[in-house]
Amino acid sequence: MKKKITFFQSIDFKIIFVFIILLLVALELIGTYFVRQLETQLVTNFQEEKRLQVGFLDNTIQPILFDDETAEDSTEIERLIEDFSGNGILEVQIIDAQHYLLGTSDSTQQNSVGSKTNDKDVQQALLLGNTVTSQYRDQTTNDRIWKLVSPIIASDGSNEILGVIALTTNIESVYEQISEITLIFLNSSLIAVALTVILALFISRAITKPITEMTQQTIQMADGDYSGQVKVYSKDELGILSMAINDLSTKVEEAQETTESERRRLNSVLTHMTDGVIATDRRGVIVIINDKAMEMLNISQEMALGVSILKVLKIDKEYTLRKLLENEKDMYFDFSNDEIPVTLRGEFTLIQRETGFISGIVCVLHDVTKQEKIENERKEFVSNVSHELRTPLTSMRSYLEALLDGAWKDPEIAPQFLQVTQEETDRMIRMIKDLLDLSRMDSGKGTLDLEYLNVNELFDHVIKRFEMMIQSSEESTKDFSIKRNFTDRQLWVEVDADKMIQVLDNIMNNAIKYSPDGGTITCGLIETNDSVVISISDEGLGIPKRDLANVFDRFFRVDKARARSMGGTGLGLAISKEVIHQHKGKIWAESTEGKGTTFYISLPYLPYEEDDWE
Repeated sequence: MKKKITFFQSIDFKIIFVFIILLLVALELIGTYFVRQLETQLVTNFQEEKRLQVGFLDNTIQPILFDDETAEDSTEIERLIEDFSGNGILEVQIIDAQHYLLGTSDSTQQNSVGSKTNDKDVQQALLLGNTVTSQYRDQTTNDRIWKLVSPIIASDGSNEILGVIALTTNIESVYEQISEITLIFLNSSLIAVALTVILALFISRAITKPITEMTQQTIQMADGDYSGQVKVYSKDELGILSMAINDLSTKVEEAQETTESERRRLNSVLTHMTDGVIATDRRGVIVIINDKAMEMLNISQEMALGVSILKVLKIDKEYTLRKLLENEKDMYFDFSNDEIPVTLRGEFTLIQRETGFISGIVCVLHDVTKQEKIENERKEFVSNVSHELRTPLTSMRSYLEALLDGAWKDPEIAPQFLQVTQEETDRMIRMIKDLLDLSRMDSGKGTLDLEYLNVNELFDHVIKRFEMMIQSSEESTKDFSIKRNFTDRQLWVEVDADKMIQVLDNIMNNAIKYSPDGGTITCGLIETNDSVVISISDEGLGIPKRDLANVFDRFFRVDKARARSMGGTGLGLAISKEVIHQHKGKIWAESTEGKGTTFYISLPYLPYEEDDWE
């Protein structure tokens, strides 16, 4: 994400700011020291100069005061004072040891000559014999005034104080000179700051330009663009960093390509897996789910991602995440709906780091619906076969025991018992034969002896046999009629004649068994676009809707007691279904309770003209 950086947030500004601060601190320290030293030096020079001048005046005026010739001395003192004034000197006063003013350079103060002075500095200098200095501001002009009071001491070795010289000077010119020099220094400092800013800008640009390019390159890398390269400007630390970023960009691109390739491979594997895969984080929240798992669970990706795996698998009421992790056995989940049954087996595996920290769970879902159905059918098949064989065997045992007990001697009962035993034996033989036929078809060993036959004639042949059976049967208490609804067109289909007759016999037998007295069995034969449809309808009690989908299951009977009493094995329709499927056809039933049942057989049909046989 690229964020706009203002100049005041940039490194350029920070470098310039640091340079300016360093320069200002240096100039401040240097300027303060320089101005202070300059002021001290100039003031000291000024004061030394005035002391030298006063010393010269002291040497000149000392003999005059020592001779004590008043009239002539006054004139000489005035001449010396007049020659001494000027060059910033405001006033020069000569005062004798008795505090009398002998002369002054100030023309306005001539009336005070000969009078006694009350100046405290003069009094202190005469009393102590020391030079007294003081500085103050003129209340009128506000100029700085420096005053020097120097005692005149006799040079004959007596150290007698002959008087004092009071010098008053204007030292403001020195401070003005200092101010001018300070101003020059400030102007120079400003020029130095400006030059420093320009220089710092060039230096900062030289530093930040490669940094900016490196920043842009890293932003591009973060956005997934590894095509750019950072220009190496030098062989210093920034140059080494630029080369490192270029090398990093290449390696990251290679790693990204490898990761992306692995991700696509993983997605491809997950997408095309026949098993469902669910991956969660350490809290059990789903982060990955493949298409197969969504199909098994009948949910969308939006409904699964971010949801607890316990809730998606519908076990949140029975299990907690800890309990699920502690469970080492496979779990079974029932996701059946009103249309189809669905049974899933789940295998759970922990995702652990090298430290042992659990970072997630992987659940692999297997659709075991078919296996469960096959297992249930196997159990049901064994149970049905056992039951179907036990019934005739029990009956045969009972009759054989009766014969062994002496019933064989009775000429009326013995033949009946033997006949029942033979019927039950035939029934078991038929059942075994049907089971063997089904087994061969299930294993794919059953073959068809195909030939082109006229379906109209084949179906009519089967119907005629049953009509003859109905007419010749003396034991039947029912009266049936068979009705034909055949198309006028002769239909030729490639079928196995024996197996098709077996299928038609099974359905016709059922129609006769379950049709009421006086009922009509309707046999139909029609042609559609690509198939021949055979139909057999009865007017019996019909099949309940809940049982209609199971009529072709092995050993399934709608009315078990009645069907068994009629000698059925419960395998006829199952064999019929397998035979029709071998012919690439379809078989199904439609029924209304209390009105009858219709069985349909659809066989592939390709119309042809008789010229095709020439």
